[in-house]
Amino acid sequence: MNQQNNKYHIPVLRDACIEGLDINPDGIYVDVTFGGGGHSRVIYDKLSSKGALYALDQDEDALRNVWDAPNFHFIQSNFSFLSNQLRLKGVTRVDGILADLGVSSHQFDEGARGFSIRNEGALDMRMNASASRNAADILNDCEEEELVSIFRKYGEIRNAKKLAYELVKYRQSGQLSTTQEFIKFLSGFAPKFKENRYYAQVFQAVRIEVNQEIKVLEDLLIQSEKIIAPEGRLVVLSYHSLEDRLVKNFLKKGNLEGQLEKDFFGNPIKPFSEVTRKPVIPSEDEIKLNSRARSAKLRIGERNG
Repeated sequence: MNQQNNKYHIPVLRDACIEGLDINPDGIYVDVTFGGGGHSRVIYDKLSSKGALYALDQDEDALRNVWDAPNFHFIQSNFSFLSNQLRLKGVTRVDGILADLGVSSHQFDEGARGFSIRNEGALDMRMNASASRNAADILNDCEEEELVSIFRKYGEIRNAKKLAYELVKYRQSGQLSTTQEFIKFLSGFAPKFKENRYYAQVFQAVRIEVNQEIKVLEDLLIQSEKIIAPEGRLVVLSYHSLEDRLVKNFLKKGNLEGQLEKDFFGNPIKPFSEVTRKPVIPSEDEIKLNSRARSAKLRIGERNG
């Protein structure tokens, strides 16, 4: 069996995630973001021969970290299709779901994938290499108003309107095709002494649009209500405020909009109860060892009966 691949991806808040799942050795668990298998390996090691682990990842590169075992099942798929994928395996209820959102260390480090602001590579940013639309398509083809929306909503870019206007103007004489070409273009709009942060925010915005990350998370949260058995756990690790706000609303208020609904008797309609009222965040020591952990927030919900 392969051991967890820390070179591929360093799992953030690993122990807190596993504790949050409150694993029953005979239970059925799902890691919807398998990656290097760091979280999955620990979950699997806590299961008995009666338990089962299903792991999903849409990235072909994750296949190198899979191991053979009768109660371990890898599914190459986007987790927005979780319900259907589990149903094909004969599974309708599980005892816990873990989601470690965002980009893996491996994806950032592979310059050719186009996720990193530091490495030269094609403007790709697809987590699923067979997806039809990449980052270059977004930047070179989207209308100005759509670009403004993407930059503002997904990157919180203050000068989104000016950036989009100048990008459309730039496209009249040339197309962007590599990450460093895009960085060179962005350099004219980045705040002084905060250039790298600005580049990272813009890259994040484009990446989220390419992979439809917010829509995919919404799909997962909605499906989790039907898939997770009573007293089962939903454990979600997010890395930016848009993701965290969705998870927070869902666990606190019972829906994605954050508007608490009540039944005829005035009881809150909530599929989950929060295990921790505030998100769990990494320690300073973990952040020193893994800078990616800096923005991580972990929220845990228990399925109500």
